Amino acid sequence: MAIPNVKRFRPFCPTCNDSFTLMAVLPQQANVDAYLADAVARHDHKAFGDQKAAMNKVRVGQQKQQKKK
Repeated sequence: MAIPNVKRFRPFCPTCNDSFTLMAVLPQQANVDAYLADAVARHDHKAFGDQKAAMNKVRVGQQKQQKKK
């Protein structure tokens, strides 16, 4: 079951040269631009890079087997 008032943001990190997903519940009077600027400043570049590298890595033995005729 999803939380109905969660907003999804895709801020761009100039250090990583990539966008990342950020999900947050913000009050109505909150300044969204200031929040996103602070989130980009707190972004963990090393963990984000490690996560992307691990997601694209293919494990040995998991490749699709080719049938030879």
